[in-house]
Amino acid sequence: MTFQRVGRFSVGKKSFGGLTRYLAFLALATTIAGCAGFTPQDAPNAISVNANAALVSAPSAPLPYALMPINADVLRATNSITDAPGLSFSRIPGGNYRNVTIGVGDIVNVTVYEAQAGGLFIPREASVRPGNFVDIPRQQVDQSGNINIPYAGSIKIAGLTPRAVSTIIHERLKDRAIDPQVVVSVAEQRGHQVNVLGEVNAPIRFPIDPGGIRLMAAIARGGGPKYPAYETKITINRAGRTYEQSMSSVVRRPGEDILLAPGDVVFLARVPRVFMVFGSTPSPGSVGGINNRRFPFDNDEMSLSEALAKAGGLDPTRADSRSFYVYRFEPKPLLESVGIDVSQFPTQTAPAVYKFDMSKPDGMFLANTFKMRDHDLLVAAEAPSTEFIKLMNPLTAVTTNASNIGATVFYSRQSSTVRVAP
Repeated sequence: MTFQRVGRFSVGKKSFGGLTRYLAFLALATTIAGCAGFTPQDAPNAISVNANAALVSAPSAPLPYALMPINADVLRATNSITDAPGLSFSRIPGGNYRNVTIGVGDIVNVTVYEAQAGGLFIPREASVRPGNFVDIPRQQVDQSGNINIPYAGSIKIAGLTPRAVSTIIHERLKDRAIDPQVVVSVAEQRGHQVNVLGEVNAPIRFPIDPGGIRLMAAIARGGGPKYPAYETKITINRAGRTYEQSMSSVVRRPGEDILLAPGDVVFLARVPRVFMVFGSTPSPGSVGGINNRRFPFDNDEMSLSEALAKAGGLDPTRADSRSFYVYRFEPKPLLESVGIDVSQFPTQTAPAVYKFDMSKPDGMFLANTFKMRDHDLLVAAEAPSTEFIKLMNPLTAVTTNASNIGATVFYSRQSSTVRVAP
C-alpha cells in the first residue's frame, strides 16, 4: 500500500489571519443579530415589552435626594434620629391604674353588721343564729353594672371601689337597720382583666392586681417573649386605639414600662429588622450559604461595619472602595441641621444617600459608629474599570472562538489533501 498526494491546499500566515478576522466578524454579527430570538430568556425582554405596549406614559422626573458625604456632624445627626424612641408608651392616656374598681362580671361579697339583735338582719330571739352580721349571697355584677341588696334595692356599682359601694349601701340601710356597718369585697375579678397574647411562651388572661401591674410584669406572667427583644414588637390595644413600640425600647427606657389599664390587650409579634445589600459585594450564596441579599439584624444596635461584614465585605475585583452608599429616608429637620435646603422636598421625610470612603481609615471608623436602621439599603459602587472589563469580556470570547474555528478549518483542509491510494 502506498500514499499519493493528489492535491495541495496552501494557506499562508497572511491568508490564515484574514480568515480569522472574517470568522470573528461573522460570529459577532450573528451574536448581535440573533440575541433577541436565539439566546435563552426566562421573561420578555425590554424590547419586547416596549414594542407590544398599547400605551406608554411619559417618564417621570428624577426623584430628588440629598447626597451627604459622611463626617462627624452628619454621623451625629443621623444617629440621634436612630436613637430617638419614636412613639412613647408613657404618653398613652388612661394609664396609672392603681385602685381596683368593680367591673361588669365581677363576683362580689357583701357583709352587713348590726350593733345589736332585733334589727333588720339580726333576729331578736337569742341563740337563733351566731354573730351580729349577715352574709348577702354572692352576686355577679350584671351588664348594667348593678347588684341587688335586700332592703337597699338595685345599686349600680360598676366603676366604683369596694369602699365606695360600702358607703352607698350604708346610706340606704341606716334608717332601717341598727347602726349598720357594711363590708364589700371582690371575690373574683372577671371584668378588669388584661390579655397577653402573640409570641409569648404562655398566652394568658388575668385580672389586674390591686396595686396595678406594669407591662413587663404582665409579659413575664405570659412566660416572656419567644424571640430576642430586638426582633419583638409590643402592641397595646387600649380604649379602641393601638400603640406600638419595640421591646428593646421598653427595656432600655424604664419610663416605657407603663402600668396597664383594665381591658388592655398586649400583643407580641416577631418583626425581624433587615437590611439589603447590592452592588460590588460577594455573589449571593457565597457568604455562609445565604442565598439572597436581604440580611436580618444580629443585635439591637447594629453598625454599618457589622452589616457590611455580614454581607461578605466589598468585592476586591469590582468594588470602588471610595464610593459606598447607604440609602434611607430622613426627616427634613435632620437635613436642615447639616445645612441642606429642604424646600424642594414636599413631604415630611426626604430621600437621603450617605457616602462613605472605605479606602481611608476615617471612613472605616465612621462606618463602625454609623447605626443601622430597619430596611436600610447598602450599595457598593463598581470601579470605573469594571465596565470596560465587562465590555471586553464578550469581545475577547468571540475573538477566541473565531480563532479556534479558523485553526480547526485550516487543519481540517490541510488533512483533506492527503488520501490513501489502492
